[in-house]
Amino acid sequence: MKKFQDNKIYNLDCIEGMKSIPKNKVDLVITDPPFAINFKSKKANYNRLSSNVLSGYNEIKPENYYDFTLDWMSQVFRILKKSGSMYVFSGWNNLKDILNALDDLGFLTINHIIWKYQFGVVTKRKFVTSHYHCIYVCKDDKKRKFFPFSRFDKDEKTTEGRSLHYKDKEDVWTIKREYWTGDEKTPTKLPSELIEKILQYSSEKRDLVLDPFLGSGQVAVVSKSMQRRYLGFEIVPEYYKFASKRLSKNVYRIKKSN
Repeated sequence: MKKFQDNKIYNLDCIEGMKSIPKNKVDLVITDPPFAINFKSKKANYNRLSSNVLSGYNEIKPENYYDFTLDWMSQVFRILKKSGSMYVFSGWNNLKDILNALDDLGFLTINHIIWKYQFGVVTKRKFVTSHYHCIYVCKDDKKRKFFPFSRFDKDEKTTEGRSLHYKDKEDVWTIKREYWTGDEKTPTKLPSELIEKILQYSSEKRDLVLDPFLGSGQVAVVSKSMQRRYLGFEIVPEYYKFASKRLSKNVYRIKKSN
């Protein structure tokens, strides 16, 4: 990658790709890095038809996860504006490495958000995992953007008479997973509702939104639909092609061809 361009995605290792971006250029980072577990991308969880799931999921070994995280986060720290912020999604298994890397690089933690989805994988010898962690961080707490009434006015109420903007800003978010039955898909993706909420609170139109681990292209697709500039990296060719198709055709879901 010779020269940085926005409104574009790249089939590149994100660490190499981010090196081409000048300092203090990115307004917002939303990303869901690889899991660092023995993840089976074709496993038929959640009524998933394996024939529709694109193969090639790129995994990181658990013993290498802290160093891997430190490497990509150090590039994010360099290119993120002082007014910017980052939302990093993580399962519980590699959360320690993510939290340590954030602290070691000097990120300031604003919130530890819990994304509660409708159900997890059925288990027999432990409790069901039905949530995901989201760490909301910034470089400069005094300069970071945040728009507290971007979704609800001060005086809007729920049907029970509670403040809507207060309820919406609680740090447990109950948002359903999206199941694309019969459509092409990657093994994991963030729901558009989740990305939209982050974009509304932490960005404005024309802001530059980066996802270093683009996957299906969700962050770029939703950012484009909300008139944000986007940038993303994806190392798996099949995922990159899938995300590129969604962006070029301006479609959210793609039907599986025979």
